[in-house]
Amino acid sequence: MPDKNQSNTCDEIIFSSFFKSHIKALRNFLLYKFGNAEQAEDAAQEAFVKLWQNCASVPLEKAKSYIYTIANNTTLNQIAHQKVVLKYEKNFTGLDKTNQSPEYLLEEKQFQSKLLKAIENLNEKQRTAFLMHRIDGKKYSEIALELNISVKAVEKRIHLALLSLRKEIDI
Repeated sequence: MPDKNQSNTCDEIIFSSFFKSHIKALRNFLLYKFGNAEQAEDAAQEAFVKLWQNCASVPLEKAKSYIYTIANNTTLNQIAHQKVVLKYEKNFTGLDKTNQSPEYLLEEKQFQSKLLKAIENLNEKQRTAFLMHRIDGKKYSEIALELNISVKAVEKRIHLALLSLRKEIDI
């Protein structure tokens, strides 16, 4: 009896009939499960191709289960691959999107470290006023209120900080 079932799956007329009766349901199953019509169509077609390639080892009564398993696994593998691609893109977006040369990126990094060192070398009063203005975005009057000094004193501290930074960084 198993030989009869195996030959039935490989019979073109029976396979064609099986295909016509199950392709729409399989495609809809994949569409509802994964939400992508093209991917559903491709996976359904691939499942039937694999069934045809392995028709001698898949009896007709197990063919439906076989195509659903193949289609589901194919789609899950594609999703896993897409995740890997997205993870790779996410990890390397900085280089891909800036299109900057490695030399430029190195110079930028060196400049940033030089700037941070120069800011560290400012005296405490200048550094505080400068960072409150440039990093926190505060106005001179707000800084003056917080530090309990005049607006002119804030202007002088920031001016001296900028002069010191320019001198140290050689801008």
